[in-house]
Amino acid sequence: MPFLRLLVLVLLLGKGDPVCRLQGSAQPPELAQDGDLLIGGIFSFHINTIIYLFHHFTIFYHLSFNFREFKFAQAMIFAINEINKNPELLPNVKLGYKIYNNCGTMDILRAALALVSGLKGEVSDDNCTKSETVQISHFATCACLSNRKEYPTFFRTIPSDYYQSRALAMLVRHFGWTWIGAIAVNNQYGLDGIAAFIQAAQEYGVCIEYSEAFSLSDPPGSLQRIIEVIKHATSKVIMAFMSHREIKLLATELYKQNITGLQWVGSDAWITDHSLTDSEGHSILEGSLGFAVSQAKIPGLEEHLRISGNTVFDCSLNDSTNAQRKPCSGFESLQNVESQFTDVSDLRFTNNVYKSVYAVAHALDNLIKCEGWKTHKVLQKGKPVCCYDCIPCPAGEINSIHCMKCPPEYWSNNQRDACIPKVIEFLAYDEILGTLLALFSLLGVFLTMITTQVFYCHKETPLVRANNSELSFLLLFSLTLCFLCSLTFIGRPSEWSCMLRHTAFGITFVLCISCVLGKTIVVLMAFRATLPGSNVMKWFGPTQQRLSVLAFTLIQVVICILWLTINPPFPFENLLLYKDRIILECALGSAVGFWAVLGYIGLLALLCFLLAFLARKLPDNFNEAKLITFSMLIFCAVWVTFIPAYVSSPGKFTVAVEIFAILASSYGLLFCIFLPKCFIILLRPEQNTKKHIMGKTPNNYIYY
Repeated sequence: MPFLRLLVLVLLLGKGDPVCRLQGSAQPPELAQDGDLLIGGIFSFHINTIIYLFHHFTIFYHLSFNFREFKFAQAMIFAINEINKNPELLPNVKLGYKIYNNCGTMDILRAALALVSGLKGEVSDDNCTKSETVQISHFATCACLSNRKEYPTFFRTIPSDYYQSRALAMLVRHFGWTWIGAIAVNNQYGLDGIAAFIQAAQEYGVCIEYSEAFSLSDPPGSLQRIIEVIKHATSKVIMAFMSHREIKLLATELYKQNITGLQWVGSDAWITDHSLTDSEGHSILEGSLGFAVSQAKIPGLEEHLRISGNTVFDCSLNDSTNAQRKPCSGFESLQNVESQFTDVSDLRFTNNVYKSVYAVAHALDNLIKCEGWKTHKVLQKGKPVCCYDCIPCPAGEINSIHCMKCPPEYWSNNQRDACIPKVIEFLAYDEILGTLLALFSLLGVFLTMITTQVFYCHKETPLVRANNSELSFLLLFSLTLCFLCSLTFIGRPSEWSCMLRHTAFGITFVLCISCVLGKTIVVLMAFRATLPGSNVMKWFGPTQQRLSVLAFTLIQVVICILWLTINPPFPFENLLLYKDRIILECALGSAVGFWAVLGYIGLLALLCFLLAFLARKLPDNFNEAKLITFSMLIFCAVWVTFIPAYVSSPGKFTVAVEIFAILASSYGLLFCIFLPKCFIILLRPEQNTKKHIMGKTPNNYIYY
């Protein structure tokens, strides 16, 4: 299998001569492991300091070991070893690594060329002017690197500075700091970051007193000039967009000149750097604010760090790697050493390194598994075996080297090149069906209120009094609630709406049927009391009528409470009904609870129908039992046809069927019971007399 080199950090490969050559011999990596595929890494294991000799000359030398960068390298090694042990990821493939230590820009270039070219020290024309090496950074946040034309092979596991800069501007505005200074490192990271910050800050009404930049390679006068600017500035809040190296130098110089009382706002490159606590001017930075990369836990990393601390003891595993360091004896151990190197309580950029390695591994795994896949390649007849036609993937899958299924919540687009979220479907107010049902519901409320107004204005007339006005008004009120409860079935289902819609429907309909049942019992008992002087109605007077309605309704309330307590309805995403969309519906929770509510309504309706049927032929010019019989016939017919329609209707049409049943039965009760009375009250007032209503059997009718 050919070598495939993938770089974890940014490789600074610029355009230049047709051929790129290393000056001098190529240096071996600091840490290395052979493998079928190699992943390269460049880290800064040493912290540099600068000694100024003259205005035009600087000398770099290693001051101390950088534990954080070495931890990054060890996280990379740990991830590679973990992947090699995983039989599901890159099976039969061993990952290796080459990790270089860099000091300064030139060493980064040398390490980068060494990774791209091996030990040859030379890169060909094409590779020199345009890198084909994939680069994944855990730390490079410069917004400039998001330019896909300039950096087509660059990826990262950390957000661009564009977002951080705007967030820092919002942070400054949040604290009411409207007069601040800005300092950046004099490179593209700092200049682009501070420019984006200043633009966002000005949009938020924050004024910038000064904006300065410097770098470690600047002469001493450059830093002293900035110190003077800070010293004489009137703003006390400073935005510092730089790395830990520049902020250390700046804070140390401010400390030496006793410049205090400053509030620092920092970029993520230094705001969480533990090494700052050891710097001379760390007290200057106390109370600094900024945004940190999110923390994470990496199981097993701490143990790995404790047994891999050779460099901590200033020794080398390979004598040829670094002649300036003594060889390790083999007895060095970090088992009993507590340091920031072994501390895994604050893994931020370390986790980005870990994720970078796994991103590379998964990409390689997909690439290797796809190489031999021929499922959706069809050979062209009469052509060589290398000629084939591509068959489009079926719906729900996207084109790769082979077809890949989209996750359950996603579906393929028309081009079959991306998985897009499935459309979530429910009965909404803004669609035609939802709008029509809502309008019919509101129309029912309006007609009920008109009927109530007619009855109230004629409440003293014989027709209204003879048909039990109290139960009539309670029935009209319950019908209003029935029409309104249908609105709870329209719209996006939520936890509360799912519970409300079924319980409101069950209780309001029982209240409605209870009123009709009460009126039926009154009519039946009144006509059965045929003996002169009979006082049978005292057993079912107004008080008993109210109590019967209350008792019947309370039974339904208890059923609903038990349903909601044991297993209530809840919003549910139905992924099985349709492949290309998600049906958002209210699951019943307890099907027993739902059918108990519906069955109780049906039981009362059937009882009411039977009683009204028995009283339908009783003598009277205006026998209300006939109207109740017909209304209950319609009610029962609607709900009997509802059950099979409800069970067989797909998706949102299940809800539409339930709303239709509610509206149809409500309109049936309203029209059958009240429309004839309104007709007589408004259009035949001569029939609205006690004599006409009583007819030939004046003693057999009750009228309260």
